Amino acid sequence: MWADPAVTRFISGRAFNREEVWARLLRYAGHWQWMEYGFWAIEDKATGCFAGELGLAEFEREMEPRLDTPEAGWVVANQFHGRGYASEALVAVLAWADARMPATTCLIHPENQASLRLAAKYGYRPTIHTVYKGQETVVLRRGREW
Repeated sequence: MWADPAVTRFISGRAFNREEVWARLLRYAGHWQWMEYGFWAIEDKATGCFAGELGLAEFEREMEPRLDTPEAGWVVANQFHGRGYASEALVAVLAWADARMPATTCLIHPENQASLRLAAKYGYRPTIHTVYKGQETVVLRRGREW
């Protein structure tokens, strides 16, 4: 599923290998253990198939400016695009986050119009354009203090 170029284009540009998938899985588990938040799986109720993931994390990205709030992120498999999965799941995650933290941030590639629209729909506003790992990115912020 994550080998689909439409899905990986704005994440890493390529499918993750076994080692990278394992490290990502452990990072997600570690977030819940140490930060008391993390990522959730999105499941297609009709089939039980894994449809994507979304949640909150502190990735300690090597970038300027340094992010000072938990980072929201989401990815939905191409075959589930346009069905409202990301929107429905993001509503739930943001309700959960709003009860626990004053603000969240997200990074979105400027060409990822679907994610930019979704972020705007739920209150994220662009703060800066910067570069992360050689790629342009938009940093957006949402929260009570914003």
